[in-house]
Amino acid sequence: MSEAGVTPVLEARDISIRFGGVEALKRVSLHVMPGEVLALAGDNGAGKSTLIKILSGVYHADAGELCFDGRTVQMRDPQDARAQGIETIYQDLALADNLDVGSNIFLGREPTRRKLGFQVIDRVRMAQVAREVLERLDIVIPPRKLGGPVKMLSGGQRQAIAIGRAIYWNARVLIMDEPTAALGVPEQRKVMALIGTLKAQGVAIVLISHNLHDIFAVSDRIVVLRRGEVAGERATQHTNGDEIVRLMVGDTYSNGPH
Repeated sequence: MSEAGVTPVLEARDISIRFGGVEALKRVSLHVMPGEVLALAGDNGAGKSTLIKILSGVYHADAGELCFDGRTVQMRDPQDARAQGIETIYQDLALADNLDVGSNIFLGREPTRRKLGFQVIDRVRMAQVAREVLERLDIVIPPRKLGGPVKMLSGGQRQAIAIGRAIYWNARVLIMDEPTAALGVPEQRKVMALIGTLKAQGVAIVLISHNLHDIFAVSDRIVVLRRGEVAGERATQHTNGDEIVRLMVGDTYSNGPH
């Protein structure tokens, strides 16, 4: 599937997965283009978390295929997904609270240099990269806090560091799971602005959110999941919150509970 001759950077085709007797996803298909924000909406239990875990290599689908740049890919684990350029930021951010910004950006991938015949972690390089990444995303963190543990930073700053880490490692697809859920209104706005910056830089973003205001503020398209299936797909500018909610709940309200 393509738009104006452009190949989707990431595409899921007829993805199905079963856990015991429960079919969590049934022939789910979606795609995201470079520089596009695709919102994934749905009620609790709709299958959003399961789908993003398949896209990020945590789960393996029972049927269907994933394509990256038009090529079918097999992702054995999250490292495979990262090697393709797919980074996922979960709600817990996966930051090491006791480490500084640079250490979190390089977590598990620290650069080294030789000193007195030994390989040591290049902390000067890490600090330099931290400043460059924050500058690229227009994130302001006071210099005195850059070298301190990230647990001392605000929720919005921590979210920005997780985004910065993904971008430094050349993420071409960024999956964001409820990025504003634990933030105050000013920090929510900052994260929304960050998403706009990434979009302008050509990063494809899959945004999972319960917040319809956020979805309509930054997304280009909305895919709605309901009970493990795609209930509908809409261009954001051609729909509204009421229609998205109807797609999410189906005929539950009109015909009563089943």
